[in-house]
Amino acid sequence: MAIAVAVIVLAVGSVLFFFLSPWYLTPLASNWGTIDDTITITLWVTGAVFLAVNLFLAYVVVRYRFNKRRRSQYDPENKSLELWLTGVTTLGIAGLLAPGLLVWGAFVSPPEDAHQVEVVGQQWHWSFRFPGEDGRFGAAHNRFIDERNPFGMVDDPAGQDDILITSPHLMLPVDRPVKMVLRSKDVLHNVKVANFRAKMDMVPGQTSYFWFTPTVVGEYEIVCAQLCGIAHFAMRGRIEVVEQEVFDAWLGEQPTFAELAQLAPGNPAAGAGLYVTCAACHGAEGQGNQALNAPKLAGLDAWYLERQLGLFRSGARGSHEDDIYGQQMRPFATLLADRQAIADVSAFIETLPDQPAQARLVGGDPERGARRYRTCANCHGQQGEGIRATNGPRLAGLPDWYLERQLQNFRHGVRGRHRDDPYGNQMIEMAQVLVDDRAVRDVVAYITTLPQPRVTWRR
Repeated sequence: MAIAVAVIVLAVGSVLFFFLSPWYLTPLASNWGTIDDTITITLWVTGAVFLAVNLFLAYVVVRYRFNKRRRSQYDPENKSLELWLTGVTTLGIAGLLAPGLLVWGAFVSPPEDAHQVEVVGQQWHWSFRFPGEDGRFGAAHNRFIDERNPFGMVDDPAGQDDILITSPHLMLPVDRPVKMVLRSKDVLHNVKVANFRAKMDMVPGQTSYFWFTPTVVGEYEIVCAQLCGIAHFAMRGRIEVVEQEVFDAWLGEQPTFAELAQLAPGNPAAGAGLYVTCAACHGAEGQGNQALNAPKLAGLDAWYLERQLGLFRSGARGSHEDDIYGQQMRPFATLLADRQAIADVSAFIETLPDQPAQARLVGGDPERGARRYRTCANCHGQQGEGIRATNGPRLAGLPDWYLERQLQNFRHGVRGRHRDDPYGNQMIEMAQVLVDDRAVRDVVAYITTLPQPRVTWRR
């Protein structure tokens, strides 16, 4: 009897928890109220089955409790019972599947007036592409992806005016249907925006799609809903739904494939003159100066330097009130007039001689740090060499005092919290695996054991 009561209490408690719980669907911000209706139907059908099965279980426990004078009856064939169970199960499955199939048909049938945007997923980043004035996407393929062509664009006239968005920030106009064309660079991903009730797998080598109409102006988070690697949980972006005129202005500011292709690579000779100001703190050879809290720059890749200088220049880095040294860096970054100047000085720094950094910190266990570094290696490389494909900069050869300070800044949200610093936001999430100061020192101690650069000149 006690078991029957426990089963009934658990069943009724589960139902009450569902109806009284504050956790439910996020506010709807698209046209897909039918998906909410389908979810509700699923809950009612499965909820009814859940209650029926548990109440039947309680009944069986009481009805057929032990009685030494009763004997079981062997009845292997009961046609009426089998037909009854088959019929009820068929109705239940039809009730679950039929609404979903109808909604799915609409979900993958975009209206003719829907505009298009391509969503490109990779470990662990989102980027976007709009067709240009011709309204057509140019051909693209993953085998053409490289540092200069991150979208894998093919030599196709239709692609010259395609608009490329490399940051995980997308704007969409309100009340206008949009077809999302999905492509993955590496592994299986799934693009999901909870408020839109929209999600779809991104399969490498294939193109998938869905559509929706955003109906509420606001900002919404994009997440990956398919386990895609160690930083899956940090693969986030944002969609900003705005008025049509705001969207048009934003889209007009974004570069086309042809414009990006015409950008001149960084010129080290031009960058040498710009670096004079930087040398006052970072040293004539980019060796860094701990007394001035200036990290070593020599040995860092130009692509990473360009990104960081751009973030300082825009205010995405160095704007936190507790980031004292970042605040000092921002005015110097604004001296670089434009993107070309940033590319030039970064190209010059890449030519500086890369000399090993001297260990300054005391303490830290490299053996413990080696175990913790396994997570870091997925983005930064097994030898701390950096991996551009995952946007992970080089760590080997950097000063230990600088590594410790930045890891602490990430742990406490001093660095990387700005909304326009997507990789910093990822690093904040990843840095949480370092649970205390000792863990930080351990992993830094291990990084200092990684192969140090030989003294080489690149000029």
